[in-house]
Amino acid sequence: MKRILKPVTYVLAAIYFVVDAVFMAVARPIARWVGRHSEFRRLRTWIRSLSPYASLALFSVPVIVLEPVKPVAAYLTATGQFLSGAVTFIVGELLKLVLVERLFHLTRDKLMRIRAFAWAYGKYAGAKAWLQATEAWRAIRALARAVKDAVARVRARLVGSFSGLAASRD
Repeated sequence: MKRILKPVTYVLAAIYFVVDAVFMAVARPIARWVGRHSEFRRLRTWIRSLSPYASLALFSVPVIVLEPVKPVAAYLTATGQFLSGAVTFIVGELLKLVLVERLFHLTRDKLMRIRAFAWAYGKYAGAKAWLQATEAWRAIRALARAVKDAVARVRARLVGSFSGLAASRD
């Protein structure tokens, strides 16, 4: 039984990390954008003034509140509401990751003072590093870069043809 569960666990963990990595590619720029706005200056100051355990409690809120979005999205999808399920999953996951990313950025030093958090984060970072070192991960990254380059080439051609069209009209 243990021989069967170990590969299944690795596959599920890999899927989870890949989904989070895809969403983080979108969430990080949004989180940086939020971080640059001066309207949030007082809130950032207050968050940075918290103690390590208060920071942990605040850091946990978006995870606890928004993690149940995944099963809700799965339920909606399973009951035939594919669009609602997809939108629920995407919005909930992006919101969670943006909030977690910003809060982690603001409270990282204090959170790392908590031994259990630092240990868990070390395990998470190790698992992520292991996954990113696999051949499958490198292949997916190469494919993603190839797609990104192809999209950039098509976009450049389209922009060039539109600017040429506009110049010919003048």
